[in-house]
Amino acid sequence: MADSESRTRAGRYPVIETVSVVGLGTMGAGIAEVFARSGATVIGVEVNDVALDNGKRNLTRSLDRQVDRGRLDTVQRNQIMARVDFTTDFARIARADLVVEAVPERLPVKRELFTRLDAVCPPETILATNTSSLSVTEIAGFTGRPDRVIGMHFFNPAPVMRLVEVITTAQSDSKVVEEVEELAAGLGKTTVTVGDRPGFIVNRLLLGYLNQAAKLVDGGTATAAEIDVAIRTTGLPMGPLTLLDVIGLDTCVEILDVIHADSGSPRHEAADILRSLVDRGRLGRKSGGGFYEPGERPEADVDPQRTAALVGELIPPHVAEGQAMADSGYATITDIDTAMRLGCGYPDGLSALLRE
Repeated sequence: MADSESRTRAGRYPVIETVSVVGLGTMGAGIAEVFARSGATVIGVEVNDVALDNGKRNLTRSLDRQVDRGRLDTVQRNQIMARVDFTTDFARIARADLVVEAVPERLPVKRELFTRLDAVCPPETILATNTSSLSVTEIAGFTGRPDRVIGMHFFNPAPVMRLVEVITTAQSDSKVVEEVEELAAGLGKTTVTVGDRPGFIVNRLLLGYLNQAAKLVDGGTATAAEIDVAIRTTGLPMGPLTLLDVIGLDTCVEILDVIHADSGSPRHEAADILRSLVDRGRLGRKSGGGFYEPGERPEADVDPQRTAALVGELIPPHVAEGQAMADSGYATITDIDTAMRLGCGYPDGLSALLRE
């Protein structure tokens, strides 16, 4: 690391020049790309050579697509790739000012990783988790520096999605929080900062709504296509069953289980049809099918009265859950609307859905 005096921004916080991203799946490679595009030096770390090669391919494919679309030229593409140091040598993480983990969403995996990170990294290094639902407080407790562990939840695809949820704990150092917020802004991201609660803003609200849609299918109230066609009339970019397929049904069940353990609400108790589809290996688009077959799009003839009924089953409770979150003091309506607009593509946020 550079001399501390030379690495200070306006006399306030150390400048984050080197970032390590641990885990180079689709999300991790996207996060590495975001930092490399900003000019940072990136240390991309994987557990073995096979995973490392996959991570390189993930990043290469993303950059090549942007060259094909005219968003980058080949010189820029090569410069971004050159900023990423791909390695399986865990010890090289010690050079980083910030570490962002993007490993599987299983607490034992996080425990092992953060214990190792705490041992390898200097005490001033900030450790960030990209968890979408697990307790940041619990993850921080695996280290001897809980004040320097923070949630930095990017959305997929990270180079495109503008939202980062910054998750604080009771032990978070306020300077670390401000530094991460400032860093994210420098990446072109909008931050919404909230406390530690399973699902945070976006997944807490989104997964409850998607789960209720799955329960309507489960109960025979409507087909997936009927629900999706009806919900599209509200201005949302896609229907809930299509979105479940896009996210991945296994991922949704995992997140719902974490949220339900906290809330105890039937709203977050994963629908039987979700578990059944996962058990059958139908995980959504990534596995070749979920609610829909590959390439299938929702098509249904839904009359206005039935459309209104289906929208009424799903949208008012969705908005009410957001209002309850605001009433609890966890997040403001403005932050909720910002998060749902930038994280989920809701055109005018969550609260506007009842005004459509």
